[in-house]
Amino acid sequence: MNDIIEAEAGSEAERNTLLIAYILYALGPFTALTAVAGVILNHIKVNDTQSRFIKSHHRWLLRTFWFGLLWSILAGLLMVIGVGFLIYVGVLIWYIYRIVRGLLAFTERKALPMG
Repeated sequence: MNDIIEAEAGSEAERNTLLIAYILYALGPFTALTAVAGVILNHIKVNDTQSRFIKSHHRWLLRTFWFGLLWSILAGLLMVIGVGFLIYVGVLIWYIYRIVRGLLAFTERKALPMG
């Protein structure tokens, strides 16, 4: 029975790697380099697990990074007409929400939506 629970929640090493990725993303607003390191880690590890729980968190973080980057680029382009700053603020709030929601689900060992 413990083997089934362990397989569903992933191994301790997989959970530790995922926690490192969350920490790297959480530091992202202060230094973008850590978020880049986090996305590289997610791309390497997303298909290395059989755990739906772990895979859902890696995908969650990947989507957070790539959609955040897309909206940040759009915000930069729209700085010319003055609305870019508002978009940046919205992206930052959304980014923080995604990290907090993901960490809460991680601590509760709940999978996140993958679609």
